[in-house]
Amino acid sequence: MEKSAKIYIAGHRGMVGSAMHRKLVSEGFNNIITRTSVELDLRNQEAVAQFFASEKPVYVFLAAAKVGGIMANNTYRADFIYENLMMEGNIIHQSHLHQVKKLMFFGSSCIYPRLAPQPIKEEYLLTGLLEDTNEPYAIAKIAGIKLCDAYRAQYQHNFISVMPTNLYGYNDNYHPQNSHVLPALIRRIHEAKESRAAEVVVWGTGSPLREFLFADDLADACFMLMQNYNEPGIINIGSGTDLSIKELAFLIKDVIDFKGNIIFDTTKPDGTPRKLMDNSKLKSLGWLPKTNLREGIEKSYHDFLSKANS
Repeated sequence: MEKSAKIYIAGHRGMVGSAMHRKLVSEGFNNIITRTSVELDLRNQEAVAQFFASEKPVYVFLAAAKVGGIMANNTYRADFIYENLMMEGNIIHQSHLHQVKKLMFFGSSCIYPRLAPQPIKEEYLLTGLLEDTNEPYAIAKIAGIKLCDAYRAQYQHNFISVMPTNLYGYNDNYHPQNSHVLPALIRRIHEAKESRAAEVVVWGTGSPLREFLFADDLADACFMLMQNYNEPGIINIGSGTDLSIKELAFLIKDVIDFKGNIIFDTTKPDGTPRKLMDNSKLKSLGWLPKTNLREGIEKSYHDFLSKANS
């Protein structure tokens, strides 16, 4: 990427987009275009067409998405599939029409089959049934990958797709119902500490295994891939290690210094039993994450506190 080139980050205020923005700025890129969802409704085909016609970005990071945890995905099934399909379809098609030099589409590890062999290799995509609780979101993300590959095959566009593992970090979503497991636990355990509650209830058995990657590490990997990777299909981006939800809860409890108990509500769903990405493809390109989980949780908790107190 040329430092003077116009770069559009779709979703720049979200966790992934803001991490990408910080990385580009730190590397000396200063011609970055952004729009809030109020300024540009990415679901609106005409609005997106007008934006591309006037701004003419050279590079695009497609990080905008409607996201949430198990409860949100399962409750708002139509919203999750419709809104994500519209956003990615509009941006990818306009990137084609306006001859964008390179586009990066951000997927999600939930695109893989629910019972995929572990660790999950890129070629396991579409080899089995998806996790039902977030199937609409996963289908929309798979469609985005296939859109990139189809425009590559038919028009020779350099559109690539990356598959991050579970992410956390600055500007995460800490909504009490609609957030992912790690930020949800930070909020609930923090609130329990503040109210001097005796316990925190966590959904499920605590046995599912999950992998987590600090969002700024993701941005670092994506910056490298935008320079060096030009392949069809997908490439996993993960830390290469996982832990149980129970271990995660107790780690967050320790970071926050909550003295109460952690109780597991086994009547609630667990979701996928295990999700560990095979990141050997990425490692072969020379990339490894820099932030360990405890350090990342400490940074995230400080970010959460700064926003809660502002």
